[in-house]
Amino acid sequence: MRVWSKTTLKSLLVPGGILLLGIAVLVYSGWLTLALPALSFLYYCALIGGMLLAWRFHSSRIFFALVVLFLAQAAIALFGGGHASPGTPGWTAVQAAALLVPLDFVLIALMHERGFTVSAAAPVGLFLFVQAVIVAVLCRAAEGLPSPPARAHHLATAVSLPGYALLVFAATGIFLLARFLITRKPVDSALLWSLSAFFLSLRFTGSTRVSTVYSATAACILAASIIENSYLLAYHDELTTLPSRRAFNDALLRLQDPYSIAVVDIDHFKRFNDTYGHDTGDQVLRLVAASLSRVTGGGQAYRCGGEEFNILFPGKATSEVADHLEQLRAVIESSEFRMRGGDRRQNPRGPDRRNERARGRARKGHAIRELAQEKLPAPLSVTVSIGVATSAKQESDPDHVLQAADKALYRAKANGRNRVETAMSPRRRTRVKAAEIA
Repeated sequence: MRVWSKTTLKSLLVPGGILLLGIAVLVYSGWLTLALPALSFLYYCALIGGMLLAWRFHSSRIFFALVVLFLAQAAIALFGGGHASPGTPGWTAVQAAALLVPLDFVLIALMHERGFTVSAAAPVGLFLFVQAVIVAVLCRAAEGLPSPPARAHHLATAVSLPGYALLVFAATGIFLLARFLITRKPVDSALLWSLSAFFLSLRFTGSTRVSTVYSATAACILAASIIENSYLLAYHDELTTLPSRRAFNDALLRLQDPYSIAVVDIDHFKRFNDTYGHDTGDQVLRLVAASLSRVTGGGQAYRCGGEEFNILFPGKATSEVADHLEQLRAVIESSEFRMRGGDRRQNPRGPDRRNERARGRARKGHAIRELAQEKLPAPLSVTVSIGVATSAKQESDPDHVLQAADKALYRAKANGRNRVETAMSPRRRTRVKAAEIA
């Protein structure tokens, strides 16, 4: 799987990166003329709205990330009062936020989503409460220290954060970026861009308006990630990450002549499930989906259910996509994978297996020798059958084209599988019952 692609870059930048870039342009251009009370109102709307969305969609990680941002901004506002000169309680609050917020975001990124159960939320809430108490104690202790003369901070002269704070932010940003490239989930992308917006809010702590703008942006990015994640769940298949049937149906509505539809079906998929188990079946689906996602010729693959996939080729006729589909079939045929562990269905069960274990413990030396001689399971391969049809002036309805592609797929199955058949191919008179076509 490629680390960088057009889809990966889009999912990384939308919506968090685009939102942050747009706000930065407004700030530097001077077009953002809202007064501080209005900006504060927007900040609390984004914060409270994001928390409500997170609670409604059971996204505890986003909820706690918003709580972390709120606690950090509240500490800076309470002890700084708009001034964050070195040696003041406000500066202590800024330093604490610069260390704790990145640390908390890393821990949130590593958390498993467990909803808002008491057993899951109580430890996190206690951890954040202890952090808040420690920050408050440190800031109160700094109030007794002599403070240097206050200096006015302007947009052009941002607050200089300590070097270790910059290092912590940079390391956290790299970690969140790497995690997003692994998971490709909106939550990890949102944590990255929200942390970036929070970093800018700390940099411009001396300008309360600018700092509030970036704080509101950080909250908006987290709230928007909930909507983005809901969209992905609705329009993408969770197992293969390909667009789902709903996305396929929406794409059909936007098609214009000419176009081609290919129907791809995994050969003997039921046999894989029955022989090796559903875990191996999921591996097969991921393997095929990974190849389908890289189909050439301008095609877009969709998982429409079970072991069946569809590919749309807008603006292409059958003659233009046949070679690309044949190349796709050959790539899948040449791919191999190994099962994760042995075939659990072949292991004996019941009393015989317990007796075998007892005998194995009595003869440890023999069991170790057998284990050393055990070979890895043989690699498995998979093939697909493909049927393709193209729209025509007299038959441009997507449903009719899809039915023609289905008929071509059945011919591919009947003619031996692992082949590409087009709707224009001469029909061989082979009588095969639908129940016999797996």
